[in-house]
Amino acid sequence: MGWRGEGRGEERGSRCVFAEMSSTHLSGGKVNISRIQDHARKHLFALLDKIDGTKDIVTDGALGSVMGLVANKPMLKEHNIKTIFHLHPGQLPNSNSENIVFIIRPQLRFIDHVADNVHNEVKRSRKDFHIFFVPRVTFLCKKRLEDRGVLGNFEGNLEELPWHLFPFDNDLVSMEIPTTFKEFHLESDPTTLHQAAQGLLSLQSLYGIIPRVTGIGPAAQKVFDFLKRLSLEQSSCQNPSSSSIAPSQIDQVIILDRSVDLLTPLATQLTYEGLIDEIFGIQNNTVKLPAEHFSSSNDNTPYTADTKDIILNSGEELFAEIRDKNFSAVGPALSRKARQISNQFEERHGDKTVQEMKLFVSRLPSMMANKQSLAYHTTIAELVKKVTDTHQFLEALQTEQELMNGIDTDKAHPFIEDCIDRKEPLIKVLRLVCMQALTNSGLRSKVLEYYKREILQTYGFHHALTLCNLEQVGLLRLQQNQRPYTVLRKALKLTVEDNDEASPTDISYVHSVYAPLSIRLVQHLVRPNGSRALQDVIGLLPSPAFDELQTSPSGSALPVPPSDSPKVVLVFFVGGCTFAEISALRFLSQQEVSDTNVEFLIGTTKLINGSSFIQSLSEPLDHQ
Repeated sequence: MGWRGEGRGEERGSRCVFAEMSSTHLSGGKVNISRIQDHARKHLFALLDKIDGTKDIVTDGALGSVMGLVANKPMLKEHNIKTIFHLHPGQLPNSNSENIVFIIRPQLRFIDHVADNVHNEVKRSRKDFHIFFVPRVTFLCKKRLEDRGVLGNFEGNLEELPWHLFPFDNDLVSMEIPTTFKEFHLESDPTTLHQAAQGLLSLQSLYGIIPRVTGIGPAAQKVFDFLKRLSLEQSSCQNPSSSSIAPSQIDQVIILDRSVDLLTPLATQLTYEGLIDEIFGIQNNTVKLPAEHFSSSNDNTPYTADTKDIILNSGEELFAEIRDKNFSAVGPALSRKARQISNQFEERHGDKTVQEMKLFVSRLPSMMANKQSLAYHTTIAELVKKVTDTHQFLEALQTEQELMNGIDTDKAHPFIEDCIDRKEPLIKVLRLVCMQALTNSGLRSKVLEYYKREILQTYGFHHALTLCNLEQVGLLRLQQNQRPYTVLRKALKLTVEDNDEASPTDISYVHSVYAPLSIRLVQHLVRPNGSRALQDVIGLLPSPAFDELQTSPSGSALPVPPSDSPKVVLVFFVGGCTFAEISALRFLSQQEVSDTNVEFLIGTTKLINGSSFIQSLSEPLDHQ
C-alpha cells in the first residue's frame, strides 16, 4: 500500500501519511472511548464495502491525517484500499485502482479541487467516482458540483460519513474543526455548532442521555438548543415501547464557549505536553521532530524527509506519567525512570533459578520498550529545554506573568515594543498584545492605536483585517468602565503564588502562576451548590449561563447513578481547548482530598494553542 510520500506530506500528488496508532489505550477510562472509534470505523467500512473493486482514497489534508485515529493500514487494506492521497487541484497521481473515493469536509474550495481531479481523470481513464462528505453534504456543495460539471460523475455515489468526534485518548475526543470560534463569533455562522450538537447526540446514543447540562456563553447555549431539537427529532422517530432507559455513563456535560475565557489559550503552556505543542506542534497525537536527534533504531516510527513522527498518547506508560507535569518536574521524573530501568536490567547479574530467568526473559521486550521510550522522552525534553532556557523565551514568559498579575498593563509594554522593533513573529506579538488587552480589561485608546500603527508599519498594512477580526471577537478591545479581569482574578484566585510545581496543590501549576479561568469555573460548577459561589461573578462573563436537567424521550426523569460512585463529567469546549486545560482537568480528577469525586472527560471542537488560535482569526494573503 502507498502510505508514505517521497517528500513532504503536503506536496502536490503526495501520498497521505498517518502514524500507526494502537487503540487499546482508548478503553482505559471509566467511559470506553473505543466505542466512538468502533462507531466511526463501522460507518466508514459500510460505505467502502458498497463499492466493488479496488479503491484509492483522496482526502483533504486535515481528514487524511485524522483517519489514523479511526482505522489503521491493515484494516483499510482489507477493504480493498490501495492508496490514500492528499486532495490537491490538478491531476491525480497515476493509479490502476478501479475507483476513486473522495472523503472531504463540505467546503467549497475542496469541491473545486475535486472537480479539477475528476475533469483531468476522465481524460485518461475510465474509473468510477465516489464522494463521502464528513459529516454531511450541504446544498451549496451539491450546487458547486453541478456548476463545475461533475455532479453527474457522482450519480448514485454521493454519501454522508457521520464522523462528528474523533477519539484522541481514553478521556479526550475532538471534532478537529479549527474554524468554529471564528465562524460563530466573527461570521455569525452556527454550522459547526450544529455539528457539535450532533457530536453530543452521538455520545448520548453510545453512553446514554446525559441527565444534566450546564453551560456558559452564547455558543454553549446555541449548541444546547440544537441538541434539544435533534433529541426531539430523534425521539419522534423511535418506538415508544422500546424506551427502557439505562443510567447514563456520563452524569453531566458542561459546555464552555471559548469566549468565556479568551486569556487561557494565549498564555504559554508550561506542562510537558503543552510545551511540545507550543514549540513543535502536535497534530492528531503526533509530533514531528528533527530526525537527526534520534539514533537509528529498529522501531517502525514513521520518518518523513528529515523528521521523525512520534506518537503521544496514554498508550505509552512513560508519556502518560509525565505529560501533565509542569516541565520543571519532568527532568527528575525521567531520572527516576532511568534508575528504575537500570535496576531492572541489573537483576540479570544475580544468581537466578531457571524459573526466575524465564520470568526475566519474558519481561525483556517490555523492558526494552521502556528503555526506548525513556530515550525518546529524554531527547524530546532536551529539545524543549533548549528553547525554554533561552533569554527570549524567559523574557516573554516573565512579561506574560506580569500581565496576568496586573503589572504595567495600562501602558505600552517595553517588551512588546522590543518584539515589534526586532520584527519577532507577528503571532507572538499579537498574543502578547491581546493578553495585555484582556488582563487590563481593554487598552486605552492611545495605547491600542499605537500598537496597531506599529504593527502595520512593521509587518505590513495587509494585516489590518486581522487586527479588525481580533477587535470584533473581543481579543483586542478598548478599555471598559468595568474591570472584569481584576474582579475575576481576585474572586476566583486566578493567580497563585508559591504553588509547588513538582507537587502541585492547585491547577495554576499548568501556567506556573495562572489558573485557567475555564477550569476554575468547572471546579466550582461540579461542587455541591458550586454555582452559588459563581453568582457574584457570572455577570462578568458572556451570557447566558444555564443549568438544565434532561428527561427521557417519554418525559420521565432519568435514572440517577449511586451517589458513592465517582461522577463522570464531560467538559465540552466550543471554540477549542489547550493541552494545559486538559492537564488541569486531569489534575482535578486525580485529587484524593476533594469534595467533588469527579472523573472528567474532555470534548472540544479543536485542540489549540495560542498561536493556532490567533492564526484561525488571521486573514491569509491568498484565499485559495
